[in-house]
Amino acid sequence: MALECLYHSSQGRWAYAYNKDTFHLRIRSKKNNVDRVFALIGDKYDWEQHHQELSMRKVATDRFFDYWEAEVVPEFKRFSYGFRLETGQETVWMLESGFFTEGLPAPAGGYYEMPYLHEADLLQVPGWAKSAVFYQIMPDRFANGDPANDPEGTLEWGAPPTHDSYFGGDLQGMIDHLDYISELGVTALYLTPIFQAPSNHKYDTVDYGTIDASFGDLDKLKELVELAHSRGLKVVLDAVFNHTSSEFAPFKDVVQHGADSKYADWFHIHDYPVQVVDGKANYATFGFFSGMPKLNTANPEARDYLLDITTFWLKEVHIDGWRLDVANEVDHVFWRDFRKVVKEINPEAFIIGEVWSDSLSWLQGDQFDSVMNYPFSDRMLKFFGSEEEADPGSFADEIYGLLMRYPRQANEVLFNLLASHDTPRVLTRLGGDKRRLKLAITFLFTFTGTPCIFYGDEIGITGGDDPDCRKCMIWEEDRQDRELLRFYQSIIALRKEHEVLRTGQFRFLQSDPGSRGLVYERWNEHARFTVWMNPSTEPLTLTQALDGGGTWQDAFSGEPVEMNGDQVRMTLAPLEYRILYSGQAGCEA
Repeated sequence: MALECLYHSSQGRWAYAYNKDTFHLRIRSKKNNVDRVFALIGDKYDWEQHHQELSMRKVATDRFFDYWEAEVVPEFKRFSYGFRLETGQETVWMLESGFFTEGLPAPAGGYYEMPYLHEADLLQVPGWAKSAVFYQIMPDRFANGDPANDPEGTLEWGAPPTHDSYFGGDLQGMIDHLDYISELGVTALYLTPIFQAPSNHKYDTVDYGTIDASFGDLDKLKELVELAHSRGLKVVLDAVFNHTSSEFAPFKDVVQHGADSKYADWFHIHDYPVQVVDGKANYATFGFFSGMPKLNTANPEARDYLLDITTFWLKEVHIDGWRLDVANEVDHVFWRDFRKVVKEINPEAFIIGEVWSDSLSWLQGDQFDSVMNYPFSDRMLKFFGSEEEADPGSFADEIYGLLMRYPRQANEVLFNLLASHDTPRVLTRLGGDKRRLKLAITFLFTFTGTPCIFYGDEIGITGGDDPDCRKCMIWEEDRQDRELLRFYQSIIALRKEHEVLRTGQFRFLQSDPGSRGLVYERWNEHARFTVWMNPSTEPLTLTQALDGGGTWQDAFSGEPVEMNGDQVRMTLAPLEYRILYSGQAGCEA
């Protein structure tokens, strides 16, 4: 047994409370090196009378490691624990104090410990977010409902976008198309910034307390939110607290009064006077954009200002959450304060951070509920994007690796997307092949997490990097891909109909590179889905044993699936998928 590959920590993603009654333990071993793992659980004050042994389930495998997991429901909300690992005739005990093959210490000395399961320490995510389907909208590009508020120089709707172009999209335009949004089947809207700013994208805020006049006003936002809520739609706004516009009044005061400005410590000023020389600012900025000075959120006055803004929009408009721009460049102390303010007003408000890499430090229960899952996007688009990259084995390894990054309740609400205002359009990234797009979207909507659609992807809008990805929404039906739209509607409806596709467990059943095929499943105690995919450009026959008993049927047509015992044999055309469903109870794997 490769002891050097065994790993466990009594905190973070390796040992965490899933809910107020249940604790999850994970341990890692070398791939295919351990046959069985058991968690030894007991109360440190009376191990003899209160102990149990739990068989751990292998929940994930990547290129190098296997990952094992067990659910513990502690009798007294506390427990000590260790692990027994077996392979062949070899047995090893792994405790906090080390590895043992004999002479095991008497419990619970030297064991790992979970001192007490405090509900206040949980990562508690909004229940609605587990079932949500998001639709991201850039207001200027979605629909022009009120030409009277068009900014100067507004272009004709649908003209090629530039970095500086305006098209007149506004809040009224969203209101006018709520029927379309509802018929698509989404349940939540994420709007990129709508506060006063000089740009078309509004990520350079001038006034956090005012709706940009080109979009509407406070009353119009209230109308949109109220109408959305009446249709069962949540509304999440975008907050840019990492930086502002150089036209932000406090920054202009610093430019004018230098170190004597009462706002001088609101920013990171290197020296005075504040200036930009040869394109280089002598103050911290977002990237190297001199027009976006970075806020010092550790300054008490700046912090209180931003938290007051946060409070205002939650209370005044009753929005349902915040998406936080450049969230990883803001200090953790501020985000802890932010969460307290948000959750005191609305415990079910959804907090989504923009972080492009491993985000565990923000998902500990004291900061964010979720993050934009760009690592997932990258792996998805690589796998489904070309024949050369379509290696099911590597893809399964990478997806399992992502699932093991976070506690399960974080995985259940990770903001999964395939495109956004910061990336090329998904259809473009998939080479314009609609079959590949359908495979990717099918995986998105049958995978763990909260899926998000970038406006227009559902009707086949294409586009490269910014600004090409920020094209105007197409409203003429004869220019929309209506067949693609119906596909989106059907896969969204399937997810909404079956809880197992939202909160059920996930595993790959078949991801052998030699077969070129992919089969995976979602299951809970009531139902089971299996998804079959052929990501290659050649016909493919797959055979897979299906657990759970009972009968299987096509998830869309309801037609029964022919079985040979417990096995299904299926031939898939190039870039084809099938989704099978079994509604039999007792499907726990």
